[in-house]
Amino acid sequence: MSSSAHNDARWLVVGARGMLGQDLGALLAAEGVEHTALSRAELDLTDPEAVKAAVSGYDVVANAAAWTDVDGAETNEAAASAINGAAVRNLAAACSDSGALLLHVSTDYVFPGDAAEPIAEDAPTAPINAYGRSKLIGEQAVLELLPERGYVVRTAWLYGKHGKNFVATILNAAGQREFLDVVDDQQGQPTSTRALARQLLALGSAAHAGRAPAGIYHGTCSGRTTWFGLARAAFELTGLDPERVRPTTSDKFVRPAPRPAFSVLGHDRWAAAGLEPMPDWREALGEYLTSAAEA
Repeated sequence: MSSSAHNDARWLVVGARGMLGQDLGALLAAEGVEHTALSRAELDLTDPEAVKAAVSGYDVVANAAAWTDVDGAETNEAAASAINGAAVRNLAAACSDSGALLLHVSTDYVFPGDAAEPIAEDAPTAPINAYGRSKLIGEQAVLELLPERGYVVRTAWLYGKHGKNFVATILNAAGQREFLDVVDDQQGQPTSTRALARQLLALGSAAHAGRAPAGIYHGTCSGRTTWFGLARAAFELTGLDPERVRPTTSDKFVRPAPRPAFSVLGHDRWAAAGLEPMPDWREALGEYLTSAAEA
């Protein structure tokens, strides 16, 4: 697909060395989309003037930069909020000045995790930990400063080949222990960074063409499972015995930050942009594992 299929928009990817940022940059390059990819070392998002200068001249800005240490945020909430909140406000303000669209990646952690059905894009937010609170600040800044050009894309349970993630960790542990106890009382949607990168490109292209209304979208793979279900699927797809994975409960793994028990997100808003929801989580997992085996 040529860049003309993506409306010849010029893209800026922020947080380009992260797990998602690397996949998005690679996808833009493969699709022939004119873009610049900046790492945290190359752009200080807490510097409003530097951000304003960096954003100038671009049509679409994709923010994949974030404080992602969920447990660390519990004791460093101000630092997490500086990256996930104040820095996002800097980006949104710069885009407001320049006329660029902003695709901002957020999280399921803005919800309390007490739902029983897929959570709609407009459902009330109520974070239960510091990380979620810091990310909500960023969301609010985008929606406030860019009511017509701001896109909040919430994702969850991310994994990819460019960073530490649950799938890689569990398969590595398989070579070290006979049995693995994995939490089976948290539901969510495992989402590959490659699949999310494709969805961000589709959304940015539709937005630049005037086909996608601004606001909140849920960028997670379809379907649902638990961490236990994900681990078993990873074992099955790599030829390992899934019976080696045993279910357990969250109270056996106490961590500083509480986790939402239910993170299944609804995907209704993609229809407004004329886009299909993301693929089923098993399909994306199979693609990731095939790619990892070939690497």
